[in-house]
Amino acid sequence: MELRKYPRFRVQFRSTFSGQQIDGEGQATDLSQGGCRIESLLNVASGTTLELRLYVPELDWPMRVEQAAVKWARGREFGLEFVRILPDEEKTLHRVVKDLKSDEGE
Repeated sequence: MELRKYPRFRVQFRSTFSGQQIDGEGQATDLSQGGCRIESLLNVASGTTLELRLYVPELDWPMRVEQAAVKWARGREFGLEFVRILPDEEKTLHRVVKDLKSDEGE
């Protein structure tokens, strides 16, 4: 049974993230309105809180998520839930996800 609140879409976006005792980069491999999956050379523990920047090719600057919670971590991958995002960034995220959805329908 699918428990996801939002549909997710396959992406390949460079990302950077930082938290209290971690600073790294990775690749976002899927994205939804509510979160994303990151592949990274760093191991990130479940329960960690991060600030995230996603480098979406169509955007002039990285999309910023003020607060994201690591919901799960397996090896070099972890799943983030977006906890706090500024209204303008939320609009940008919505537009990016909408574009991904329309690209998938082609």
